[in-house]
Amino acid sequence: MTERLSQKSIFLFWVPLAATWMMMAVEGPYLAAVIARLPDPTYNLAAHGVAFAFAILIEAPVIMLMSAATALVEDATSYRRLRGFMILLGVATTSTLLVVLIPPVYRFLMIDLVELPAEVAELTYGALWFFLPWPASIGYRRFVQGVLIRSGRTRLVAYGTIVRLVAMSSTALVGFFLLDLPGASVGGLALGTGVTAEAFAARWMARSTIRALFETTPPAQGHGAELHYGDIVAFYIPLALTSLIGLMVHPMLTFFMGRSRAPLESLAVFPVVQSLSFIFRSLGLSFQDTAIALMGPRHRHLPELERFTLSLGVVASGGLTLVAFTPLADVWFQGVSGLSPDLAVYAFAPARVIVLLPGLTVLLGLQRAILVNVRRTRGITVATSIEVALIATTFVATGWGLGLVGVTAAFTAFFVGRVAANTFLALKGAAVVRDSRALTPTT
Repeated sequence: MTERLSQKSIFLFWVPLAATWMMMAVEGPYLAAVIARLPDPTYNLAAHGVAFAFAILIEAPVIMLMSAATALVEDATSYRRLRGFMILLGVATTSTLLVVLIPPVYRFLMIDLVELPAEVAELTYGALWFFLPWPASIGYRRFVQGVLIRSGRTRLVAYGTIVRLVAMSSTALVGFFLLDLPGASVGGLALGTGVTAEAFAARWMARSTIRALFETTPPAQGHGAELHYGDIVAFYIPLALTSLIGLMVHPMLTFFMGRSRAPLESLAVFPVVQSLSFIFRSLGLSFQDTAIALMGPRHRHLPELERFTLSLGVVASGGLTLVAFTPLADVWFQGVSGLSPDLAVYAFAPARVIVLLPGLTVLLGLQRAILVNVRRTRGITVATSIEVALIATTFVATGWGLGLVGVTAAFTAFFVGRVAANTFLALKGAAVVRDSRALTPTT
């Protein structure tokens, strides 16, 4: 990491992670297409979207374990301590999901609070049971994948995702052809099976990397030998809060859309548009851990990463623009996703509103990496809090105030919130880089 990084070297490090996220992005459209071809597609698509939103919200505390492992795991000491921390998070998140599934608790959350239609609430309850392995499996595989990224073995991360996709798609096909399950439950079963298979595959592929960690001499000027649970908590809590606050958006918007114009159509179309945008946003999501791993001490490689960010952002937003504003939109929403023409009409406007969102997500990955590099993670939490607050107020203004269709108001709010987060992190990151470079010895 003492030499300058070429754009090619960044690309070669990043592309397996991008492939991983792109493969995960395929899951949403694939399962939506399966569910859309099973009985009662509108209710089951809505239930699948709600169940997935709550499963993601519950797993929020473990999502940043990949970034934490990439930044912190240097030797056996740091590996053991972060692994113990990961186990505690896995137990806590799984227990939370079990509490949600207690019938009185579930009825309060979904019927009394969110006010889901009775048919959607019943289908969502069945689907959530199949998500039970989800939080712990996600936490474990993200921890192990962070170790692989730290060692530069990003290709193995992509191989694990191939295992996940094969397990997920095979389970979905079995559910479609052989099991008498509602579409929402087929989606939950497929996702739960896929992530569990990926967790086992990741651990098997990381066995030599982990063995090497236990043979590594603690670095003289690193963090690994000095890493304690207090250090982990101080570093990780802002990241966990970031995920938790950010992932509250989907349930919050579910609540809002249920009280806006065209509520059932909005709930059904929301996961389909979200899945399309995720395909292009995944390019930015995969870049965050690349930037963390390659940034170098005191942001040494920031200029090269900034150039890569610009190129990648243009490609990401350009791809979504091409789909949203051309006849490919009909091909995607009706031909691929299986929406009826009546439902597809509700998807066009929100997809067009967010065409710049993938590029902003690439920028967000770089901005977060700048703060993680110096372990100043609180700013990331503040940025996410600003983003969520703007999403809520924008939806109220556009969805309830202006009377926009719920799903259009939701994605408009997404875009406004992300612009605010990027703006805050731009200011915060500039100050961090100035401070870092001021400490760099002159030669």
